Amino acid sequence: MTVRFVITGEMNRNRLLQVIVAAYSLYVALLWLTNALLYFSKMSLTYGSVVSYYLGSEQQFTEPRSYLGMLEVAHFHFFAMGMLLLVLTHLVLFVPLGNRAKMWLIVGPFASALLDEGSGWLVRFVSPLFALAKIAGFLSLQASLAALVVLSLWSVFSGTSDNYRSGEGDFEDEDDDLIEEAED
Repeated sequence: MTVRFVITGEMNRNRLLQVIVAAYSLYVALLWLTNALLYFSKMSLTYGSVVSYYLGSEQQFTEPRSYLGMLEVAHFHFFAMGMLLLVLTHLVLFVPLGNRAKMWLIVGPFASALLDEGSGWLVRFVSPLFALAKIAGFLSLQASLAALVVLSLWSVFSGTSDNYRSGEGDFEDEDDDLIEEAED
């Protein structure tokens, strides 16, 4: 069904699809903003602030993050980020870019989310040196979410058609198979 919207160019003419993508993008933009506000309410983009947040600080009278507390947060984040990224990266299929670029736009956000979540665990239970990975994970996740929202909005409202055939690269045969199935 999705392939038909892309092949026929209907995605650019379907106002309901545009409303859905615009409304979803608004929610993701609010998530992006609150994610940044939550991050900066707990730590900054400095090594020391990340280490203090996860390992505690005698100067600030804070305890290290607990295993159970981190587990509860991770449990929710893995589900929520998985669903968010499933939808956002699915919208990448509409973007008139080559398949190599689309692959980076799909894999990058998932890897960023894993780095963002996993590096906190590594700081707490392996080494404070992973604080730099936490900062990189946060920044790359925020950048990838912003890029996915902007690209999704652009592709749905740009008016370009036949976006699905614009791909190139290693996955072209799979694209042709999907197009043939959709045409049948």
